[in-house]
Amino acid sequence: MWDLIKTSPQYILPQHFLSACMYRAARCRCQLWKKWVIRIFIRYYKVDMTIAERPDPDIYNSFNEFFTRSLAEDARPVINSPVSIASPVDGSVSQAGEIVEEALLQAKGKNFSLNTLLANDSDAVKRFTNGSFSTIYLSPRDYHRIHMPLDAKLLKMTYVPGDLFSVNDSSSKVVDQLFARNERVICLFETRFGLMAAILVGAIFVGGMETVWHGEITPAKKRELRIWEYDENTTTQTNFVKGEELGRFNMGSTVILLFEQDRVNWSENMSAGNKVQMGQEIGTAKETA
Repeated sequence: MWDLIKTSPQYILPQHFLSACMYRAARCRCQLWKKWVIRIFIRYYKVDMTIAERPDPDIYNSFNEFFTRSLAEDARPVINSPVSIASPVDGSVSQAGEIVEEALLQAKGKNFSLNTLLANDSDAVKRFTNGSFSTIYLSPRDYHRIHMPLDAKLLKMTYVPGDLFSVNDSSSKVVDQLFARNERVICLFETRFGLMAAILVGAIFVGGMETVWHGEITPAKKRELRIWEYDENTTTQTNFVKGEELGRFNMGSTVILLFEQDRVNWSENMSAGNKVQMGQEIGTAKETA
């Protein structure tokens, strides 16, 4: 009941308007404003600045620059075994397991649709049916850059417009099809272990999502489905190594990983509620035949 009470106001809030306001506020360069907000944020969320590449909070030009800060080079070592899947982010495991036909577990007693999540991409749906998935939530205090779980080649990116419900634990228990109805960016990669998807899911107050090869994708000028496909003729970076930066959230949200059937064994630490850090092993993968 408490989860319903906390979540219900989001159905009537102007989600995109509030997120647009957050976008502007987070980029304000007023020295008094940004210093005050950053210090309050660090104190309230107990942010560990000792692992930041630039640990002095006053050096950042805006709150968003602080929020998307880079980490010290040795802060997050990346598992080097070629069959190990590295966590793409710092965060908490929402769910991880097997996709049952086209159903992914959102919360106890509540599923969401693979077809809807992938915006009716029939080829991708076919390859991920009965596959494996993991959903990792980034809290406000977490590091907000996203990294590659494996060596991979970029094939396709899709922007899917949608709602901006919060993606915290309360919302996942209440909002039907939460991750498949929120705004998201779907990145498809080919790996030696088959197709992999890394899906960036937006949320209320997420002021933007971006990838290293494209730049800022949201907030979008037009909230309509857009698809980018990449081949050998593209000038965009398409080859990535494990641990390399993929993109970032300008404010926090969720990352969903998808793999094909019988390609992944998740590690014991991939249980709901467990904390993971970028670069640590979250599973092992099996090569395609």
